[in-house]
Amino acid sequence: MSLNELPDLTPDRGSVETAELVVEDDVLVKLFALGPDGAFDPHVHDDCENVFHLLEGEVVVTQDDTEETVSAPAVVHNSRGVTHGARNETDGRALLTASLCPLP
Repeated sequence: MSLNELPDLTPDRGSVETAELVVEDDVLVKLFALGPDGAFDPHVHDDCENVFHLLEGEVVVTQDDTEETVSAPAVVHNSRGVTHGARNETDGRALLTASLCPLP
């Protein structure tokens, strides 16, 4: 799937829109569009790896007790058991995918 084929998500300020891109027995790839001030709260996956691919914009990524601002293009690996989340502190949209996969 190319960037031109992604769903057109345009979230309002403070909101997040999502779309599922791949849903299989052992993998989920979900698209997140974070409007200005949009966020998804820190959470944990104990049974799978989670990888963010930041495609557009800038987000503050939380991992356990740390925060880091990342700009597109970027990849952020969230290991099993790590509490993670992201928020958009800019005035533009941030677009990222989250891939959830078990280890072989």
